[in-house]
Amino acid sequence: MDDLETRELRYFVAVAEELHFGRAAVRLGIAQPPLSRAIRLLERRLGVRLLDRDRRGAALTDAGRVLLHEARAVLDAAAAAARRTRRAGDPKRPLVLVTKAGASHELLQRLLDALAHEPDAAPIDVLLCEVGEQARLLRDGSADVALMHRPFDDLAGFDTEDLCVEGQIALLPAGHPLASRDRLTLADVRDVPDLPIARWPRLDGSYPDGPGPEVHTQSQLAQLVALGKTLLVIPASSRAWQWPDHVAVPVVDAPDVTTVIAWPPSSHSPAIASLVRSVAGLRGTALPTPAG
Repeated sequence: MDDLETRELRYFVAVAEELHFGRAAVRLGIAQPPLSRAIRLLERRLGVRLLDRDRRGAALTDAGRVLLHEARAVLDAAAAAARRTRRAGDPKRPLVLVTKAGASHELLQRLLDALAHEPDAAPIDVLLCEVGEQARLLRDGSADVALMHRPFDDLAGFDTEDLCVEGQIALLPAGHPLASRDRLTLADVRDVPDLPIARWPRLDGSYPDGPGPEVHTQSQLAQLVALGKTLLVIPASSRAWQWPDHVAVPVVDAPDVTTVIAWPPSSHSPAIASLVRSVAGLRGTALPTPAG
């Protein structure tokens, strides 16, 4: 069987997501008849039926659902390869380091200060993102390296270097009774009747059940805490974005969080290798409770 082409995978993904050949054709900017022919040819080449068709549209078969998952991954990988190749062709381009806004602020500042004194270091562009976005930006080639946090972030498939370990704090509205405490436990913050704990997305993007609000952006979260609508438990270094209306209290039995630098394992960039060495050299200096 001939290898699959990215063009026919792109056609199939459009039909599989729209579940309608007409809408998929409009989305792709082509006529419907050649799109239908391309999907039929793809089915013949694979020897399976990918779609059940009727007058109202189309439905994925089991084989179609498998190909949709695999095709998305292939197209994402192809797009990432193109981005990385174009970026590698520019020797003067800066490396892009992605991190959650407000997270690992002290470590990031120390890293940038250290690189500023290395004459051969590549320049760094810092890309700030929302919760859980670093993995996608690394995989699609939008970023070269990332500061991420175990166990919260998706590290699957990346090379990593542990940098530091820290505890967690509860971020509370300044006027709440818990904000006057010197220390808290997870039991203290788990079921506060008037202040439900915010819900972070799981690695698959879903949210756990609970009364607290779903966290989408840090600005939204900061506003909700200030308004007395929620509390959250976060790594201690993330309090860099704390508002005057917030109070941070250590949660003494919360699991430790490890900050890591992550990069795609396929990278052969000397600039990335140099950056990783520089960051590893800061291990133990960025936070009060260093790893190792």
